[in-house]
Amino acid sequence: MSDQDKLQGIRERIDSLDVQIQELINQRAAAAQEVARIKLAEDKDAFFYRPDREATVLRTIKERNKGPMGDEDMARLFREVMSACLALEQPMKIAFLGPEGTFTQAAALKHFGHSVNTIAMGSISDIFREVESGMAHYGVVPVENSTEGVINHTLDTFINSPLQICGEVMLRIHHHLLSMAPDLKSVKRVYSHQQSLAQCRLWLDRNLPHAEQITVGSNAEAAKMAKEEHDAAAIAGEMAAEIYQLKGLATNIEDEPDNTTRFLVIARQKALATGEDKTTLLCATRNVAGGLSSLLTPLADHNISMSRIESRPSRKGNWDYVFFIDIEGHQDDPNVKAALDDFEKQARMLKVLGSYPNAVL
Repeated sequence: MSDQDKLQGIRERIDSLDVQIQELINQRAAAAQEVARIKLAEDKDAFFYRPDREATVLRTIKERNKGPMGDEDMARLFREVMSACLALEQPMKIAFLGPEGTFTQAAALKHFGHSVNTIAMGSISDIFREVESGMAHYGVVPVENSTEGVINHTLDTFINSPLQICGEVMLRIHHHLLSMAPDLKSVKRVYSHQQSLAQCRLWLDRNLPHAEQITVGSNAEAAKMAKEEHDAAAIAGEMAAEIYQLKGLATNIEDEPDNTTRFLVIARQKALATGEDKTTLLCATRNVAGGLSSLLTPLADHNISMSRIESRPSRKGNWDYVFFIDIEGHQDDPNVKAALDDFEKQARMLKVLGSYPNAVL
């Protein structure tokens, strides 16, 4: 048998497999529609997206994968299949920090798949309000960056919001220098969000020492401006380059190669336990000596790991602070529940902002 005959045989096998895959995807879609009918018969306001269920399914997919396709690639494929099937049950609206082409939009699409309607909002506060009002099913907000630390506006907005955290997204941030200019020598101005400028400071100092650095509200806004000015450039991601049709003068210009931003998914619903969860707390200590130490003692007593703690002014008085704390486990886990009961006795105020699955993708 010649090589051409072998190739033809392989192509015919691929065509046959494609037919089977397509049929199975449609069977899955039909099952999703049946789920929708059952849920709507029980509750016309039912939630169709289950963050705990989806996280468990994606983890199982990665665990049972035998290759040659990598675990992450396989999970991303299923993420899109699940997204398309869910859209048949309920087209979801996801609010993100706009305009089009931001890393927050990229995080939303990574978490929910591309079969959702993303709604660009002007500020983090607007995202919260859109979800609180029911105009959006979920919102995605940035909360911290591995290089530049926490996004304080997000933490501050949680203080008075009734919303729950139901998921998290980890997004590797790759910054590109985008422009209509022909080369680096032609760039006189660089637009970007202040955090992106900070994350690319060394590269900019070395390669564009004479270019003016101008802070704008988002990287996508920077890309829009660079599109209009042929001697300007923007620091932004691949999505912005595609949307605004800018060419990349330089890629991956971030100073830290592992630059990652963590985003939170906010909702009006709670996520159930999956066995691999995280809980975020908002609390305030009593105004006594050793108040914070006493407050954290229940975590050690119940063998619970704390992965993050941040303090913010409470805005209810001078030198009055609240603390944002991430702990391992779900609030319904017996040891976490016991710790929170003890925690509440020590705290002046305690609010569970949500328990949610650890990021899967």
